[in-house]
Amino acid sequence: MESPVGHALESLPETSCRHVIELQCNETQVSSRIDDRSTSDVVVRLRTQDGRDEWIYCHALILTQKSKYFADRLSENWPTCQILDSRNCVDVYCLESNFDYHVNVLRLLYDVIDGSVDDMWHGVRNALGILQVAVELGCPQIVTACVNYLEAVPWEEAEEEEILRIIPHMGSQAEPILARLQPVNPSAIMGIFLSTIQFATSSPPPSMNDLKSSAQEQLEYMLTEDDDAPLLTADEEIKLEVKECVKRLFSRFNHILEALFCEHVESVCEAGVMQSFQSHLSDLSWAGQILNKLEIMKEFVNNWIDASDKIVKVVDQASPTAEITETKSKIIEVAAKVLEAIGYGTVILPTTKRLHAVKVWLPFVRVTKPVIDSITTNGDDAMTIKIDGELWQSLESTFVSIILALPSKDQAEILNEWLGSEHICYPDLTEAFEVWCYRSKVAKRRLSLVSGNNGITKTL
Repeated sequence: MESPVGHALESLPETSCRHVIELQCNETQVSSRIDDRSTSDVVVRLRTQDGRDEWIYCHALILTQKSKYFADRLSENWPTCQILDSRNCVDVYCLESNFDYHVNVLRLLYDVIDGSVDDMWHGVRNALGILQVAVELGCPQIVTACVNYLEAVPWEEAEEEEILRIIPHMGSQAEPILARLQPVNPSAIMGIFLSTIQFATSSPPPSMNDLKSSAQEQLEYMLTEDDDAPLLTADEEIKLEVKECVKRLFSRFNHILEALFCEHVESVCEAGVMQSFQSHLSDLSWAGQILNKLEIMKEFVNNWIDASDKIVKVVDQASPTAEITETKSKIIEVAAKVLEAIGYGTVILPTTKRLHAVKVWLPFVRVTKPVIDSITTNGDDAMTIKIDGELWQSLESTFVSIILALPSKDQAEILNEWLGSEHICYPDLTEAFEVWCYRSKVAKRRLSLVSGNNGITKTL
């Protein structure tokens, strides 16, 4: 029968298979090797529930020095210690799945004497299996070596889940392994957040765009409530810093907008200004999401509305190229967030600004959607421009909400223009038209009921 020790050692490096330990015993040097029957004085019987029964020849001096379990079993206080072939016999029961780990622990009892076993773990899963057995058998040197290894090496996601399942039940001796998974204090989280928002709203060189995109994604993740609560709760300090960062971003955007507005667009496109303009639009689109999560959209919305006329004129006066169409799609992404904040009352604006927003962005969206929908790509260098259908639907609903909150005479003007437009299909303002018709028809009757003394309104 093949020795289980030999089977467990087949995949190990040669340097790890040197199981000869020089022991000082009564000033005489004795050579001991695991599974060496000629020098052994203990048989360790590994037994499984499936009936597997393997004998491993060991040495009491090594077992008792390195394992509390074997020290107890081989002590004079253990009454049931068996004698087998003039050797003490210790039964160790284990699961079949843990059998090889038990063999490896016995082997490591011989190896760890010199403290050099860093090359013997063969991966995280193997080290976890050995660690569990070492804890059960009370082998402190092996436990320490396993913990040091697992604490230092990288983990794959599945290995990390296994560590979380096993290690917390092992007590304080295994706690260092979990150090990288422990929650950090709120001040550290805030520091990371503030540093990241500053970088995410900056204008680094194009070579760092991927890093900036990653920073933006992680900031959004920090603030998102999913299966877990957000990583941090935004206090006034965080909100103030976010607003300042976005304010600086908007300032750079306005500077580029002025350059495009004052110069001939084709010339600035050649200088790469339009690419920078697109990049800032992408950043503003992302910033709108963050500000919405933090419920601090007002300044952003006002800045966008104030710049709306120039934004539309810049792209409308340019030649209809794929780059300009892509710029328009990015403009619509930002405008959609702004209009949604207005339409659903997230940001309260006076009537004049709300009416201005509709008069600027309704025609722009109406004309731009067919152009974007008709874009086709030809060749490897062509740009794919596409806006998600849900965004178009959301924009349509937003326009209806904003229009229905305007004075009826302004609604009539907008609806009259819509009914005479060749782009009547989008946005479809039928709902707003129906509500306007109903309100207009019953207005006199409704208002006639508003009477009574001291301005009291009768209940309809």
